[in-house]
Amino acid sequence: MYYLYFFANASLTLRLAEFLIQRRSLSVAFVSVIHQIDGWVVRVKLNDPISPQEHGDFTAYMNELGIPYTPDIHVQMALWSLETGQPPVDVMRRYQVAVVSHGDPDRTDIEAFRRQFTRGLGYCPETLA
Repeated sequence: MYYLYFFANASLTLRLAEFLIQRRSLSVAFVSVIHQIDGWVVRVKLNDPISPQEHGDFTAYMNELGIPYTPDIHVQMALWSLETGQPPVDVMRRYQVAVVSHGDPDRTDIEAFRRQFTRGLGYCPETLA
C-alpha cells in the first residue's frame, strides 16, 4: 500500500518525516521525497496492510499536510525507478528530478537539501520554508 502526496513546503514535508519516525507501527517500507519548483512530492510505501481505521487516520493526517498527487510521466518513472533499487543519482540524471531522499524517513536529508539550496540561491523560496 502506498500514499502519494504533494506538499507546499519543506516544513510540511519535515512534519511528515517526523510523524513517520515516531509512528513505527505503520511499518514503512520506504519514503521517496522529490523536490520540484512548486513543492514536494512524497511517496510513502508501507510494508504491511493497515486496518481501515489506521488508513483513515493516516489519510486524514496526510490531507491536513498536503493533497493527493497524480504524477506526470517523469515523476512516475522516477518513483518506480527508486522503488526498483536504482541509485538516486542515476534517477535524477535520467528523469531530471531532484531526489532529496529515498529509504527510511529521515529529516536530515530534507534539512540538508533545504540549507544547500538556499545557500546557493542566497534567499529562501517559499517551497523551502
